[in-house]
Amino acid sequence: MGNGIIEIDDGSFEKEVLKSDKPVLIDFWAPWCGPCRAITPIIEEIAKEYGDKIKITKCNVDDNPITPGKYGVRAIPTLIVFNNGEIVDQITGMVAKAKLIDSIKKAI
Repeated sequence: MGNGIIEIDDGSFEKEVLKSDKPVLIDFWAPWCGPCRAITPIIEEIAKEYGDKIKITKCNVDDNPITPGKYGVRAIPTLIVFNNGEIVDQITGMVAKAKLIDSIKKAI
């Protein structure tokens, strides 16, 4: 994916997220979603600033329906912060960078 962002799928979710040795931010998105595209530059900035403290991942909901279904993702973008396999925070929709950073700080 580049920019320190890892593209995950239903098959790699457990290894990359639940068994991660550091907190993980997942961006559930789809290519056709305007707000998803709009939030991507913010996620990329966060990856640069916090990439040493948190793993930043993206999951395409069209290609991977199991994981978003399991976590009740009904709208995108939905961003979920995990730590030690547990949900720390969840945000749905386009939000300010400061709100995402607040969510990340709960986990690091």
